[in-house]
Amino acid sequence: MKRSKIKEMTLIAIMGGLGAILMVVFHTPIPFMPPFMDFDLAAIPELIGGFALGPVAAIGIILVKILLKFVLMGTSSMFTGEIQNLLLSCAYVLPAVIIYHRKKSKKSALLGMIVGTIVCSITAVFTNLYIIIPFYASLGNMTVQSIVDMCAAVNPLMKDTLTLAIFGIVPFNLIKGSASSLVTYILYKRLSGPIKNFVKE
Repeated sequence: MKRSKIKEMTLIAIMGGLGAILMVVFHTPIPFMPPFMDFDLAAIPELIGGFALGPVAAIGIILVKILLKFVLMGTSSMFTGEIQNLLLSCAYVLPAVIIYHRKKSKKSALLGMIVGTIVCSITAVFTNLYIIIPFYASLGNMTVQSIVDMCAAVNPLMKDTLTLAIFGIVPFNLIKGSASSLVTYILYKRLSGPIKNFVKE
């Protein structure tokens, strides 16, 4: 195996580890948002690694992050949270990385992250309402409405699945994606040189 490939794999592991730390240690709920959704900035290493190394590396970083989180904390959602994390991380990061790699510039990076945030927010509605929430409710002998009622307790505007999407799922993912995009936009150019030099040396 080439030395550069080994270094790339090492970098994927490091970035995945940083993502796991950000997800496990630095996470918090957002007021008036669904209580089962935690805000974190774990996407930043995924974006930076993906911009530097490409979409395949981004997927690797996402997988390492999720596996490490599971090793450190196990699952509290009967694996539905881990599945959702994989789906939404890919929905957010991959469009951004693919758009950036077509024409590498600050403009394409910004455009990619905007598109990724929108794609992730839309994906979150469908995966939550039609896959994750019904599956979790079934495993926990609950109803979908009982989960909606949990959300209504923190925000009375979320009365059914439609209002849960409008006032909970979409704004949460827009906030999370925008915050991750802003920090990545500020950091990437400062880190891209050292990252590429590390891989090529």
